[in-house]
Amino acid sequence: MTTTLEPGSRILSGMRPTGRIHLGHYHGVLKNWINLQHEHECFFFVADWHALTTHYEDPRDLQTHIREMVVDWLAAGIDPGRACMFVQSQVPEHAELHLLLSMMTPNGWLERVPSYKDQQAKLKEKDLSTYGFLGYPLLQSADILLYKADAVPVGEDQVAHVELTREVARRFNFLYGRAPGCEEKAELAINKMGKKNAKLYRNQRKAWQEQGDEEALEIAKALVEGQQNLTLADKDRLLGYLEGGGRIILVEPEAALSEAAKMPGLD
Repeated sequence: MTTTLEPGSRILSGMRPTGRIHLGHYHGVLKNWINLQHEHECFFFVADWHALTTHYEDPRDLQTHIREMVVDWLAAGIDPGRACMFVQSQVPEHAELHLLLSMMTPNGWLERVPSYKDQQAKLKEKDLSTYGFLGYPLLQSADILLYKADAVPVGEDQVAHVELTREVARRFNFLYGRAPGCEEKAELAINKMGKKNAKLYRNQRKAWQEQGDEEALEIAKALVEGQQNLTLADKDRLLGYLEGGGRIILVEPEAALSEAAKMPGLD
């Protein structure tokens, strides 16, 4: 699912340090980042673990590539005062969430990602019959879901990865968001909103679930987000209850197509 970004959206995007960046990186990614950082909450990271999925045999130059990439970002106009920049491997929670997600993600979901066989065909000189290569879209999912990103700026070839992330989040929420007594807890949270707001929430929930009224859904979401006397757990629970499920633990992101959605190589 692609989306038009609302001002203030949380954006996450990364780049693999597999060598010097080139015009494709600038026009396809960096130029978009420079614009996004002025209107949104942006997290841009050096995806060094992702670099190992295809360059695991010789990682000697990885640290040099990381430094050079960050220097190039700064030179291009990424402002650390506006955007959060970091190195993926310095945040171990990326690997931890990836491990947890791998326990519940079916192999078939990873095998059907279009770029899996496509990249294997293009990179015949490398041995890519590894879990790291098969599972790198799931590591991408962990990157995105860890920060509860609203959207991910991608090219056309990466939309399928965001769709996988949405499926993973949906499955995770279904498995672990329906704790015993979740409906009772949701009703208790509704009552905390006060009589008037509780009635409004129930009416909007009913309109969405029975009639598919999208405006009612947005009104109910805004109502929940605006409640000062609800805990974050209560808000997550009510947002999940609104959609007919349990508590929303992982947020489903959307794909935001870059201006240069697909840039052909010189070859």
